[in-house]
Amino acid sequence: MVKKGDARDERYIRPKVAEEKFKLAQGLKQNVYLYGMTGIGKTAFVKDMLGKKSYDYYSAERDCAERIFIPEDGKEHIIVIDDLQHIMDGRQREEYADRLRVLIKNRNIWCILIARCVIPRWLMPLHVDRAFLMIQEKDLYLDQCGQDAYLKKWNVNMPLEQSKKLWENVGGNPLFLCFLAMAGGDVRQATDDLWKYFLYIYDQWDTELQEFMMEISVLEHFNASMAQMVTGRKNAQQLLERALETGNFLTEKNGIYEYNFILQDYMQPLLERKFDAEQLAYIYHNAGHMYEMRGDILNALKMYEAGGAEKNILRLLIANARQNPATGHYFELRRYYLMLPEELICTSPVLMAGMSMLQSILMNQEESERWYHLLEEYAAKSEGSAKREARSRLLYLDIGLPHRGSVQIQELMKYAATQLKEGKAVLPEFSVTSNLPSMMNGGKDFCEWSKRDKTLAASIGKIVEFVLGKHGKGLVSIALAESYFEKGYDSGEIVALAEKGRMQAEAGGKMEQVFVAVGILVWLSVLNGYAGDAQDMLESFREMAEREVPQLLGNLQAFQCRIAFYQGKIPEIHKWMEKAPDENKDFCSLERLRYLTKVRGYIQFGRYDKAYSLLQKMLYYAKKQKRDYIVMESMLLLAMVRYRMKEEDWESLLQECIERAEEYHFVRIFSREGGAILKLLKAGSFTWQKEEFRRQVLKECEKMGRQYPFYLKEKMEGDIVLSENALNILRLQADGCRMEEIAERLNITTNTVKYHNRETYRKLGVSGKAAAVNEAKNRGLI
Repeated sequence: MVKKGDARDERYIRPKVAEEKFKLAQGLKQNVYLYGMTGIGKTAFVKDMLGKKSYDYYSAERDCAERIFIPEDGKEHIIVIDDLQHIMDGRQREEYADRLRVLIKNRNIWCILIARCVIPRWLMPLHVDRAFLMIQEKDLYLDQCGQDAYLKKWNVNMPLEQSKKLWENVGGNPLFLCFLAMAGGDVRQATDDLWKYFLYIYDQWDTELQEFMMEISVLEHFNASMAQMVTGRKNAQQLLERALETGNFLTEKNGIYEYNFILQDYMQPLLERKFDAEQLAYIYHNAGHMYEMRGDILNALKMYEAGGAEKNILRLLIANARQNPATGHYFELRRYYLMLPEELICTSPVLMAGMSMLQSILMNQEESERWYHLLEEYAAKSEGSAKREARSRLLYLDIGLPHRGSVQIQELMKYAATQLKEGKAVLPEFSVTSNLPSMMNGGKDFCEWSKRDKTLAASIGKIVEFVLGKHGKGLVSIALAESYFEKGYDSGEIVALAEKGRMQAEAGGKMEQVFVAVGILVWLSVLNGYAGDAQDMLESFREMAEREVPQLLGNLQAFQCRIAFYQGKIPEIHKWMEKAPDENKDFCSLERLRYLTKVRGYIQFGRYDKAYSLLQKMLYYAKKQKRDYIVMESMLLLAMVRYRMKEEDWESLLQECIERAEEYHFVRIFSREGGAILKLLKAGSFTWQKEEFRRQVLKECEKMGRQYPFYLKEKMEGDIVLSENALNILRLQADGCRMEEIAERLNITTNTVKYHNRETYRKLGVSGKAAAVNEAKNRGLI
């Protein structure tokens, strides 16, 4: 069917990414394959882009392959073939493939193919041979400026913050924006209309596909085997392929599927409505079992809870409580533990021990001790294996409870060794490091041990290694290396001890200990001016950790971010900060390394108010849980923050830190902060007990300051004041908006935009838009 371009819809806004790709293909005469879910605006986009041009339009839903006319007049032609997802029959596919092969070989014909799905298998040979330019669904989404411009054409005007929130939640999805525009900006009405539209689509699927899509809606991400386990359908792979070809309702990458847009939110209510209790229990049980087999305990519990499988929930909680806090999920599962009836917990020594450990992690010390005493009572009344289990758990808590500190650990280790040798207890697995690159500041604070490091290594080193089993391999050498490092001892001896401990840990020990050894070597590289080598070491370890100990990755990435501060890699720091744990949502003591890294990020970007708030949390935690090292580190950083906030208490904070660190001869707690802390040490008047310690601290801080002059350097944010309009312009520029769009959005003239741009460029010391946006992001202004 030959079509002349229709009159342009004045309300239509072109999506920028799709427009750029389309124009590129048009200039190169490269054939286009455009896909997206129904209603997303595929055909409307093509019609708008072709404008007044003549083109032949066909719909595969109603036109067979033979009806597609192949011009042979030597003139240029545009052929649009829509609705390719409707070609399901094998013979039809062959006929269409043959027809398309002839079309795309003709250099005078520009083909534009439109479908709801990614390129299907039957078209893949043509794609490989001739390479379509792909315009995918996401390319059809509007940026924030496009979203605002579209809504404005419907007389829907939103404040900038509301518009930003809408864009963050919807991502510029044209289908939702269309419903929102027609609803006059009423989000609830638009959501209801979208739900009705989805039901219309759903009713077009066959029954088997409907049921399958509902069943897999309980999963966030899944592959074909996971879908088969949950649904019990042997043809899950074929159904997934049908779902992909029917419409772009699922997205697939490397064999992993997920629902597109918000369709999953619509499928789950349908599942609850259309399936009875027995069917739902079957689906949720299968999903829970599948997650459990994959080691995803949190999702397994969610599924078992949804299916009412209380016995499975209890079984998983007991199994998790058998693990140490570094490998278990105490904090993440706290809701499930705290929901358990006390009388039920008191039937299991493992659960009682788990509750004592959880409450200690949550800093509820009295409650932790209450559960400890209940476990003591259980042990006194029990016999046989139950008594042995309870005594083992008590011994585990004696050594491992975070709030008890490390004062009595030496005697406890000797007692534990006796109990183990006599067969009176079996000690559960410990984690000395809690997944941190430190033993001195790992699962517990061992600063006191550093005062007698050589003596303790000789007297109880073998006992500790025996009690801790695999976690004890290499422990003595690595612990000595770390203690020597913190005191600023000879680098050669530190390297020798760290490498020895690392090799011992790698030979039948634990990767957690290897992480500590690597961490010591990394810090030595940084101190010697080789931050790049330090990053290389961490990257090599990361590749190994991903395969063997993924629980280390969170702290490993924080460590890499710490090194990035020395290298001045601001974009990498920004990226890490965006994903860092939110201390205002749930403060988790197990995230202490990431929190202290985040504090440095706040300092780097001049957010001293946020740094101050987080440091107050860290100090409360550290003092309550007897963490001397974190107290010192937090005080040091707090002094830096208060100095930059021009508050007078910075000097007393730094004096207290000096006194505490001097007691242990911890030089490196200062050295790591280099020039950032040297400025304070020179600005104040401090009392030092040992002149040798003072000289070493100042010498190393000066050296680090020379090597990394931009580390936590006080930025110019205080000197740079940008107006609200200037900041809004920068934010919109970051979203890709053009000058005219910005002027329209902010109700100002283009000359005003230009004026603000000139002033912003001058203040930021840049010469263009892209540089201004980058510099503003680096400074934390936007």
